[in-house]
Amino acid sequence: MRNLFGTDGVRGQANALLTPDFVMRLGRAVGQQLLRTTSHMPPRVLIGRDTRRSGAMLETALISGLTAVGVHATSAGVVPTPAIAYLVREGRYDLGIVLSASHNPAPDNGIKLIGGDGYKFPDEYEAEIERLLNEAPEPFPYPAPDQIGLWELSAREAEQYLLYLLHLMREMTGEREPLRGMHIAVDCANGAASAFAPVLLSELGAKVSAVACEPNGDNINEGCGSTHIDHLQRTVRETGAHLGVAFDGDADRALFCDENAEPVDGDAIMTLWALTRQQQGSLQPPLVVATEMSNLGMEKRLQAEGITLLRTKVGDRYVAEAMRAHHALIGGEQSGHLIFAERATTGDGLITMLETLNLALRLQRPFSEIAHPFEPYPQKLVTIPVQDKHAWQTHPEIQAQIARVQALLAGRGRLNIRASGTENAIRIMVEAETPALVDEALQPLVDAVRNALA
Repeated sequence: MRNLFGTDGVRGQANALLTPDFVMRLGRAVGQQLLRTTSHMPPRVLIGRDTRRSGAMLETALISGLTAVGVHATSAGVVPTPAIAYLVREGRYDLGIVLSASHNPAPDNGIKLIGGDGYKFPDEYEAEIERLLNEAPEPFPYPAPDQIGLWELSAREAEQYLLYLLHLMREMTGEREPLRGMHIAVDCANGAASAFAPVLLSELGAKVSAVACEPNGDNINEGCGSTHIDHLQRTVRETGAHLGVAFDGDADRALFCDENAEPVDGDAIMTLWALTRQQQGSLQPPLVVATEMSNLGMEKRLQAEGITLLRTKVGDRYVAEAMRAHHALIGGEQSGHLIFAERATTGDGLITMLETLNLALRLQRPFSEIAHPFEPYPQKLVTIPVQDKHAWQTHPEIQAQIARVQALLAGRGRLNIRASGTENAIRIMVEAETPALVDEALQPLVDAVRNALA
């Protein structure tokens, strides 16, 4: 039974779960799995990380484990997670590994595996890695010295990704500096986007007001970025920017503000993009993939234009799998983790930014007039830290409250309750016709969960 890998790799606190010794042994198990499944030798792995204090320490341990069993490793340094997904494909690496805990606070870190095709590593491979890790013999039978893998640090990888983004926007618009005359506020969450987003926007001609672009190892996601959109809202108000964009720590998601500092989430961007493509006759199939959390107002707006909304479980890997199965061009999450299938294999905050800016340029209207394409149903999401994030499924008082909420919302709204895939927490979302109905449904259930499990 798998219990180490979650929906987005291995997550935990540095020097708690993710100790150097553990990460070295995990790297060794990953290397063993590659040696068993790769047709050529030696296997090649590309590694990237975000700006956390623990990143370099854990990367060193990971490299030790990989190279000790004969795998060649290349370090790309601090790069966005989607950069590794792109570069693994382009560079024909066998595996990409990202050290990041995405939007989580600085003490956390994580290890995410990306296959050579740029998609998330298969579940069965992760399960085998867990088995190899748990059943590793002591002493471990290391190979001979001349079989140790090689390591290199390569600045070329980050440069190649940035050049790809520049080429992409120039190809979409037909101009070298398509953003000339635009003023864009950008919040990099003191994370991996810090060395990319401001440079990218400036090279494309924009005036840039950048904040949270000075990572120090401890300030990633701290009161900034996509999980603290109020920071971007203040920046837009203070600078008078035409729009703002905020990333999370590893830049796989992006959220926006219009010129009035009103927030614009992933549902809005997906809807705007899909409606535009549908009007152009180029949304084939007429389908958007989203999760259970996406707003009911979005679904109704898309349906009115002949576009189907296919919902999945929460988690970008489920969105990606459904998009591949149904050949969808766009999919994603309300949180701003969007996948543009023509551009990338995974969510990419920088590509999301470029696609959104391209729409703004094409439509030639203030962002506030295009960025709110549907009337959202009132919705609240509450995250409750707990010791056991699965106990709610069998707790009688919580189940009774769930039944009450479902009866209350019948035909008038939705309830979604689930265990977080990235932390020990339960997430409860209620969506309904009115704010009063949301509160009536939500608060007693939240109280029941807190009293029973928090």
